[in-house]
Amino acid sequence: MLAACSGSGSASAPPASRGTSGGASLGWYDELTGGSDELDVATTVAPISSLARNIGGNRIRLHGIVPDATNSHTFEPSPSDARHLAAADLVIVNGLHLEQPTLDLAEASKKASTPIKMLGDNTITQDEWLFDFSFPESEGDPNPHLWMNVTYALRYAELIRDWFSEADAPNKDYYTSNYDKLKAGLDELDGMIRQGVASVPEQNRKLLTYHDSWAYWAREYGFKVIGAVQASDFSDPSPQEVARLIDQIKAEKVPAVFGSEVFPSPVLEQIARESGAKFVDALRDDEPPGAERAPEHTYLGMLKKDMQVMIEALGGDLKIFDALVVTDTYGS
Repeated sequence: MLAACSGSGSASAPPASRGTSGGASLGWYDELTGGSDELDVATTVAPISSLARNIGGNRIRLHGIVPDATNSHTFEPSPSDARHLAAADLVIVNGLHLEQPTLDLAEASKKASTPIKMLGDNTITQDEWLFDFSFPESEGDPNPHLWMNVTYALRYAELIRDWFSEADAPNKDYYTSNYDKLKAGLDELDGMIRQGVASVPEQNRKLLTYHDSWAYWAREYGFKVIGAVQASDFSDPSPQEVARLIDQIKAEKVPAVFGSEVFPSPVLEQIARESGAKFVDALRDDEPPGAERAPEHTYLGMLKKDMQVMIEALGGDLKIFDALVVTDTYGS
């Protein structure tokens, strides 16, 4: 059992980064110590880490194992990551087959008492899994990008709240209060997305992206994903597949195709050029905008930027998202 405390987070974090002052974020690269004063939490990808920070605030030490802007599907953890996993009181992963090398290292490194919690597997059932170009059903790995759907991100936040409260009962009220603040922001974002989608001409509600990370978002918000460039083995598509995508874009009159700001794709740029669609290489699914600890370097910041880019390129009203505050929401 951890001792109840007001907490100070990582010893290296400056006082200006505390709470909801609008200053810098605490981020998610604390040194996990294994000490009994605060809950030591290991997470994986940045969106999950951001949600965990906003629930745990400054009462936890938090370390994201997968660096921002790293391909989480191919990431191989280092020996130094084993140290953080060994110190963790709680390991939280996305699941749905996303982080197998990290899971293997966690199983080998963690304390016997440390649970590994899977968000995706506790959010949807197998009959709700989606398969697509990057994640074909024949290979058995479902699309794991649930967090792009804000309603699923809210479920992630609920799970994290409950897991933190179970592991650190003296701070349960703090985690619950932080969840309530985060929920208000996620609910506002969800409503704005629905308004933004409604502002896009119906015939333009189609997505061709570099990577199939928008499937659950599209299912929730009424878009059609017509394809993705990156194949399941993370190679470029074949010339035949490129030709098919070009023909499909022309036939469906898709106004824009979306690349990744983090992972450039010359092939997708070629597809856009030859189909006559606008090429927008500014989407991201695993790296919040801004530098580490910047106020906008949050899950809310990532979705806001993505929505502004996407909605504008498809003919909708990006100003719908102007009022969304994206800084961390946790209390002091």
